[in-house]
Amino acid sequence: MERIVKIFDTTLRDGEQSPGCSMNLKEKVQMAKQLENLKVDVIEAGFAAASEGDLKAIKEIAKSVKNSTVASLARAKKEDIDKAWEGVSEAAKPRIHTFIATSPIHMTYKLKMTEEEVLKQAVEMVAYAKSYCEDIEFSAEDATRSSADFLAKLFKNVIKAGATTINIPDTVGYTTPNEFYSFITEIKSKCPDLKNVDISVHCHDDLGLGVANSIAAIEAGATQIECTINGIGERAGNAALEEIVMALETRKDVYKTSTNIETTQLYRSSQLLTRITGVKVQPNKAIVGANAFAHESGIHQHGVLSNKETYEIMTPESIGLNKNKLVLGKHSGRHAFKDKLESMGYKLNSEEINSAFIRFKEIADKKKEVFDRDIDAIISRQSTGVEEKYKLIRFVINSGNSITSTAAVIMEKEGEKIEVVDTGDGPIDAAFNAIEKIAGTKLKLEDYSLSSVTEGKDALGDAVVKLRENGKIFVGRGLSTDVVESSVKAYINALNKMHSEENIKNLEVV
Repeated sequence: MERIVKIFDTTLRDGEQSPGCSMNLKEKVQMAKQLENLKVDVIEAGFAAASEGDLKAIKEIAKSVKNSTVASLARAKKEDIDKAWEGVSEAAKPRIHTFIATSPIHMTYKLKMTEEEVLKQAVEMVAYAKSYCEDIEFSAEDATRSSADFLAKLFKNVIKAGATTINIPDTVGYTTPNEFYSFITEIKSKCPDLKNVDISVHCHDDLGLGVANSIAAIEAGATQIECTINGIGERAGNAALEEIVMALETRKDVYKTSTNIETTQLYRSSQLLTRITGVKVQPNKAIVGANAFAHESGIHQHGVLSNKETYEIMTPESIGLNKNKLVLGKHSGRHAFKDKLESMGYKLNSEEINSAFIRFKEIADKKKEVFDRDIDAIISRQSTGVEEKYKLIRFVINSGNSITSTAAVIMEKEGEKIEVVDTGDGPIDAAFNAIEKIAGTKLKLEDYSLSSVTEGKDALGDAVVKLRENGKIFVGRGLSTDVVESSVKAYINALNKMHSEENIKNLEVV
């Protein structure tokens, strides 16, 4: 009989901790809504005690999400648990996820606590969390380097205290599939109470075994898998949600296990995260990489043309990848555009639809054909809720292979129009130099990338700019059929994010 495994997505918590993957409030809510479209069972919205920004984001997600459980992480401390409950209290399905380290190395050097002290604190804090809500998850940090006997004793007691899910994480990506299977089996045999709760695993990918270890855990009886979109996360990342889901879906004959995931939303989820963070997946990434369904070899092409199953073990359509065109043009009306958005799975309010429709009209005037991926890009470039201290009015570029590139940029800075002319090594460098002078600050350009959203000469240019200030990276994005314009917009977007964060810090100080 086929069983269902729950998918616990921690893209917004563990994933966001990945360097360069931070998101602002509106981006987190947007990603959470897409995770709900994906039908993940649990969305870990953040670590409420980490910052006021995290707490605010968790609150907004809790209000916005109706079908998935919304969880907040908390250390096994009262103040953390209080914050976690403050974050998720308005959720339709709230969960508090509390943890404490259990391995000898963590207890000795990080916690400076004995096994008895860890056990006592874990039980007390699970019971404390239980006073807030019914759904409590407990994690034994660094479980795979912990004693199976100690874990069995610990789990028995926290279950008695009210834990409804027990997480056995491979925090540092140390275990192997066979070892993990045996480890979970041993703990289950020593702690019969585990049969009354969900057994979860959270596998990191330090040795490239995150997905394999997660699958091994399922075979050992795990009923919940913790993972992230595109596998983002601390260090080498987490087990990739899309890989686990499609492995179970494609090989049901072997695993006899399924999930509640709407697989046709996998590609869109991956693309949205990429656009928000500016961190692209490698072309040969399983399931969602650009080459995942591409065939260059003549032998492969011949086989696929004869029968796709010769070289494709799953269909592009099964993950939401298709070649459908948006059959709308510059004369299309708002109602037709709204219907198209709904058919693509977007749930926007009237203001967001109006804003997207204006952008659609701008693109339709410049492009012969507007594709679904163009619409995805337009929606992902909606206002991110960042105050616009800087606004682009216009720019003029003078460039060539025999002259020094010059950029004349006119921007609005806090209501004042400023024009600056500067030079650079190419048109984009010149434009960036001019913008930097208007901003009045010297910034480090950490990274810059430009890619096309679709094919063709009139494709939208998707620019990503990463600026570093005081050790923090700010990601800006711009979209236009003019690659210089998209680059300029991306740089200004990053500046506005930087300014917005400075304002928040000033308010917190006051």
